[in-house]
Amino acid sequence: MTSSKSSSTYLVDNFIVEFDRALRSVVGSTPMRRAVPAPAHLSEATSETSLTEAEKKHAAGLMRINHVGEVCAQALYQSQKLHAKSDDLKEKLDHAALEEEDHLAWCAHRLEELNASPSVFNPLWYAGSFVLGSLAGLAGDKVSLGFVAETEKQVEHHLDGHLQELPTNDYKSRAIVDQMRTDEIAHGHMAIQEGGAELPQFIKKSMKIMSKVMTSTAYRL
Repeated sequence: MTSSKSSSTYLVDNFIVEFDRALRSVVGSTPMRRAVPAPAHLSEATSETSLTEAEKKHAAGLMRINHVGEVCAQALYQSQKLHAKSDDLKEKLDHAALEEEDHLAWCAHRLEELNASPSVFNPLWYAGSFVLGSLAGLAGDKVSLGFVAETEKQVEHHLDGHLQELPTNDYKSRAIVDQMRTDEIAHGHMAIQEGGAELPQFIKKSMKIMSKVMTSTAYRL
């Protein structure tokens, strides 16, 4: 009886924690465990006034896309963790999700500095990603890890593009994106090392198509 109560209590507590994390991800109140990455030199950090209005608008659009990506990452990791069979995998997914929370908070902070708002469709992005993560998780740990690896590979490519597109003097955004890229690569390597399966080409292409829809919409809204 005691064991049954303990199990039920654990499930309820876990649900509350995960629901709180989901709500914070969508409404933009995610805690920041690591400080916002800063430009390498003080002169770079104080160069904000050199950005034109057009450059700020473009940077804001790109950082809004990154913010949406991190909202999706929270949904993916939460749903995949929910269906993970291995406790070790759950722990690794949770660790990655916590780092992604920092990314989410950093992007939100940068958007605020640029006088811009997150995507109005964040609840939709979160819901869709949660479904995708659940499908990957239900397919088994190896497929779930393969999904993580491919997602992070595409995110790395996407961030490489942003480092090329961001205004050359937007050092604050660049510092954030650069650290995000480093973390995403580490998450992808983790998934491969843990035995992630190679996904079929049609799934990879479908992921790219969905990503394009998301980025083109989030840039403006």
